[in-house]
Amino acid sequence: MLLLDPDARVLLLSGVDPARPGQPPIWFPVGGGVEPGETIEEAAIREVKEETGLVISGLGPVVMTRQVEFEFDGDHYDQDETYFAVRTTVFVPDSKGWTETEQRVMVGPKWWSLDELRTTKEIIYPERLADLLDQVLRSEVS
Repeated sequence: MLLLDPDARVLLLSGVDPARPGQPPIWFPVGGGVEPGETIEEAAIREVKEETGLVISGLGPVVMTRQVEFEFDGDHYDQDETYFAVRTTVFVPDSKGWTETEQRVMVGPKWWSLDELRTTKEIIYPERLADLLDQVLRSEVS
C-alpha cells in the first residue's frame, strides 16, 4: 500500500531480518499477507490498520503488481504483490497492532519524499519505488 500524504510523501516502514544480524534495515510500504477468505482489498485495509493504526474505508487504484521471491528469517517466500495508492493526512503510525514478528523486526516508520527516495543509499523495496511514486503523482495531475 502506498500511503501518500498531502505533500506527496510515501509512508515506509523499516525492518531487519533476524537471520541476517548486522545487515542494515530495509524500507518497504505498508502491507502483508492475505488471510484465508479475504480479498486483496480486504487484506490491504486490514494491514493498514494493523501496521499503522490508520482506518481507511476504501482503496485507491492498483498502481503496480509484481511477483517476487525472497528470504526472510530463514524462510523462502514466493509471493504476488498488489500495490494500491491511497491519499491520507500526515499521521504518526501506531504499532499496537503489530504481530509478535513485526515487534521483533520493525525499526520504525518514515514519510519519504520523491527526492529522498531518489537520493538515498538505504535499501528500499520494491526496487524503483521512486519511479513508481513519480508515475502515481503524474497520473493524479493528468
